Amino acid sequence: MIPRVHKRGPRTIGLLFYLYGPGTHEEHIDPHLVAAWDSLAPDPGRDPDATYGDLQRLLDQPVDMLAKEDRPAEHVWHLSVRTAPEDPILSDEQWGEIARRMVSATGIAPDGDSAGCRWAAVRHAGDHIHIIATIVREDGRQARLRYDGKRSQAEARKIEADYGLRRLNTGDGTAAKPPTSAELHKAEREGRERAAREELRETVRRAVAGATSEEEFFDRLAAAGLLIRKRLAPSGDPLGYKVALPDDRNEDKEPVFYAGYTLSPDLSLPRIRKRFAGDSEVAGHDSGAPSDQATNPAPSGPATARRSTAAVVWQAVLVIDDGDDAQVAGHIAAAGEVLDALAKTSAAHTRSQLREAAFVFERATRSHIRAKRGHDRALRQAARDLVYSGPALGRGEDGATTAMAIDMLFFLVTAASHWHAKKEHAQQAAAARQAAEHLRAAYQGAAGVPMGVLYQRGQRLSQPLRQKQAAHLRAAVPELAEQILAEPGWHALAATLADTASAGHDPAALLGEAAGRRELGTASSISDVLVWRLRRLANLPADATAMPDHTPAATKSSGRAVSPTPSRGDRPRKAR
Repeated sequence: MIPRVHKRGPRTIGLLFYLYGPGTHEEHIDPHLVAAWDSLAPDPGRDPDATYGDLQRLLDQPVDMLAKEDRPAEHVWHLSVRTAPEDPILSDEQWGEIARRMVSATGIAPDGDSAGCRWAAVRHAGDHIHIIATIVREDGRQARLRYDGKRSQAEARKIEADYGLRRLNTGDGTAAKPPTSAELHKAEREGRERAAREELRETVRRAVAGATSEEEFFDRLAAAGLLIRKRLAPSGDPLGYKVALPDDRNEDKEPVFYAGYTLSPDLSLPRIRKRFAGDSEVAGHDSGAPSDQATNPAPSGPATARRSTAAVVWQAVLVIDDGDDAQVAGHIAAAGEVLDALAKTSAAHTRSQLREAAFVFERATRSHIRAKRGHDRALRQAARDLVYSGPALGRGEDGATTAMAIDMLFFLVTAASHWHAKKEHAQQAAAARQAAEHLRAAYQGAAGVPMGVLYQRGQRLSQPLRQKQAAHLRAAVPELAEQILAEPGWHALAATLADTASAGHDPAALLGEAAGRRELGTASSISDVLVWRLRRLANLPADATAMPDHTPAATKSSGRAVSPTPSRGDRPRKAR
């Protein structure tokens, strides 16, 4: 249940006309009163003899009793209360009781206070009501409405439990503004997947992902097809910006513009500038990346960018595990940019789930802990590399490295969820958990073919060679060995261990390093996770079709192929 305190207004009659009227686009159905301060209050919706003016005069009576100079300039208080789409449709009687609880909790009409404010609850849809009140009490004093928004949220949590409704987490004021009911109805009427506000927020997030300057950011907005208006200082420097979808028009056929800060608090131009400033402030310092990284050209292709992203994401997981709060907040925010960039550039069979993961994780990127920018520079560079390396194919090395990157991102998002939970950031933790589930689904789409190839290679290993890989496993991770041997993915891991030996590595030592970097309990398949960690650490092709087979016939004909040994810099380092 979502209560929302709206901006106060000066005209009671104007709000009544809206609540009882047809709505902006005929979305109001059967407007009627479900509760009021007085059981005999007139209902213009169902009583043909009652008028809007009748109800307005009664609501305004305590205000009109005051001398004109004592009347508040904006005396109309407005609260809407909406249930979740999956909740049952409540009766008028239930909505009436909810309205009474809300006006009591917020201070409009405290329970047992006969001198409270006058109010009325109007229902014009199945899933929500609007409460209108005048803030002057019957005794002439103004109601104490400090923290009315927080109080309404707290009461909503109690109502959810009492009525068996979907339980929402308490907000902390850092969430992006949700679409209004009018915006949602407009999107449904026009056949849009999302409201214009949400579509614009997603597009702007993608434009800022990995961008290094305002010019690049605005160029990306234009390339995405958005209409842009800049608010300029007398000097000509931008102070802010607004964006609109070309086909989103108002009743006058004019584009509907949204300011960046109204889309999301972190999408205002000053907040975006802080990302760019953070990149330059730590250039050449201990940022976890070479000092010239921001000026390096993009990787040679999508596969290279994805492999690099996997390595950088793994470093970020270690920071989230052990870094200070400001650094962690910065890395989580930058991880959102990586998700946006990966969703933008991935193949169709993974794009939908990756897009959903990025969309919901956006809520996890903001909290009251101020993010320290700059030390997240490697993640932002990874996002930039993903964008500029271009779209990835869903097969071959592109597809396999996509699975590798998603696997690493799953652990980063899970680590973010754990961190937010420890900080009691309920909404952010829930958003990260939801993003992890979308990543799990995206992984299944990306990993099917490359893991299938490895599985078949593992099945073709000779019995002695397979037993040798099992011995490596028991030596490296004795506490997990039997569980991994029972997994379907064991064959793929056995093939990867054989590949690491062919590349000149000690399989047991490398496996111990891969397994020891972080817990594996959140993985649905431990063997899958170890496959990708090993192939990254050993610098093996993610697409195993590029590797020689390990069957006896293949070994005799081709000999042992040795891949370059990765430098220590390619392996995860503990965050300092």
